[in-house]
This record gives sequence, structure tokens and C-alpha cells, in this order.
Amino acid sequence: MSEVFDDSTLTEIAHLICGDEPPLLYRKGYEIAAFFQRAGWDDVPEYDGSTPRHKWARELLKERQEDGTDDAERAILRLANRLEYYNQQHEYRATLKQLNEILVLGGRRIGEDGGQLALVRCEAGFEDEVRQLPRVELKVSVTEVVSDPELAATVQLRLDEARTCYEHGAYTSAVIMLGSLLEGVLAHAAQVRAAGVPMPKPLRNMGLNDFLNFAYENKWIEYDAKLTSELIRQYRNLVHPLAEKQKGHSPNRDTLDMCWPVVNATLNDLAATAAAPPVPPTPRAPTERGRGRNPNASAQRPTPASVARRRPGGGTTAGT
Repeated sequence: MSEVFDDSTLTEIAHLICGDEPPLLYRKGYEIAAFFQRAGWDDVPEYDGSTPRHKWARELLKERQEDGTDDAERAILRLANRLEYYNQQHEYRATLKQLNEILVLGGRRIGEDGGQLALVRCEAGFEDEVRQLPRVELKVSVTEVVSDPELAATVQLRLDEARTCYEHGAYTSAVIMLGSLLEGVLAHAAQVRAAGVPMPKPLRNMGLNDFLNFAYENKWIEYDAKLTSELIRQYRNLVHPLAEKQKGHSPNRDTLDMCWPVVNATLNDLAATAAAPPVPPTPRAPTERGRGRNPNASAQRPTPASVARRRPGGGTTAGT
């Protein structure tokens, strides 16, 4: 089903497309028509110059929406696409900021779905009143962490579903999804990577805590990721309603604000160490002097007398 935008939203979107006010990207009439084509529109008319550019763009947006197409949404997503701003990072950031300020009034914002730009639901309000998904930026794609294409697709789906749960207030579901995702990528790493430190138990018997310790011991994740992931492990256990009842606490938005950056940090660490050689096992500490000594060792050590007895001719030597 196509998104429906009210007239005031379409008017503001048209102004962003035209870019009359710095630091927005200015587009001439023919460039606006080309913009709509890049957004995937069919049969875009040429700009004839008889109508102000922003009015012409607004009328096109309204007409396409009234025709029941998703062209208005396509234009909005194209505005948020970095490919529109080659070597114009400042203009891109200004456009994206204003675009989200407009969209959030109607409970939408620019997000991602399956690694692609998408309109996602959020709390409606003014931008400075709406809390956005916190980000320790996820600097990598899932495929850089998970080499199995089918598993990577599943992990990406869970990441997207966790985001959807977050944005719709299903916080328990979101944190359980994040815990499941985290265990999945760590289990995959344990299965396919060369490890200098051996597994403490068979893979099938390992849980999230085991995987976290194993990844840390092999230097696949840093200590901060290991330590803070314990929070996700605890909340992931709330998949059992009885556990939630016993704790007397349910995850809320603050919970996700703390947990989500942990997942991003762990995925970043795993991607950064994907090609690293295995860490050699830590040498065992030398045994304490005397520990493990053969109780008969003193009898077995050569003494002056025993040495003398082994000399040709036997007997002892004078002075020994």
C-alpha cells in the first residue's frame, strides 16, 4: 500500500527538491524533471518555465499521489539518497535533516529495510521531541560479518524486524530479537573461523555467554563488547515469561537505547577481525618449584656415592 502524504508535507518536499534556500542543493527546472526520472518516475513532463518551480514540483507530487502510485514516496527516498549529492556532503546532510523534520510530524522518518532506504514509522512530533534510535554507528554490512549468504539474509531480516519492533514500542520482542541475532553471528564465527583458543565445549552445547567468552578469548571482539553484551544476554532470557515475572521488570525504550549500540559494536568488531589470523594459545604458567615433583626424585638424583658406585672398579674415591 502506497504512503499517503498531506498537502503541507508535499509542499515542503517540493521546496526541498527545488533547493531554493541554502545550504540545500539547488535544482533548475530541467534538473527537477531529471530528478523525478532518477526516482523511478515514468512519463515525466518537461518543465516549461511558466510556473514557479516549487509549485510545478508540488503539483506533480499531488497528481501522482492522486493517481494511486507510490511516486511521491519514491521522490522522498531519492531526496535521501547519497547518490544525488556527489561531492556535496554538506547539502546532503542539510537535506536529510530537513526531510526528517518534515516527515516526523506525520510519524515517519528515513530509515533502512534490508539495507535499502525506506520510510519507517516513529513517534509523531517535532524533531527535537522525538527520540531516534541510538547509534553506535553500524559501520559494516551483515555480509561482512556472516560469510554464508543464506544466514546473512536471515540475520539482516532479524535486524530489520528488531528495528520495526523498536519503532512500534514492542521492546521485549526487539531485545529478544537482538539477542538471537547476536548469538547467531557469534556461533557462525565459532564455526567458520580458525581459533587459537579451543572451544570449551561442543558447539551445539554452547550458549550466548560461551560464545561471547570464546570470541573475546580469540580477540574477535573487544572487552567492552563482551562486557556490555551481558546486558543483552540477561534481557534475551526474558523470552521465558516466567523469567520476566521473576525479575519484575520489562524492557522499555531505555533498554533498547542501551542494547542496540552493543550489537552494533559487536558486529563492527567481528567484521574488523574477519581476516585476522588465529590468536596463539596463551602459554601455560610454569608450575611452581617443587609442585608435581616425583616423591622418589630425591632417591633418584645422583649422589656422590652413587656416582662413585658407577665408576669402573666400584668403590669410593678418597676424599668423597
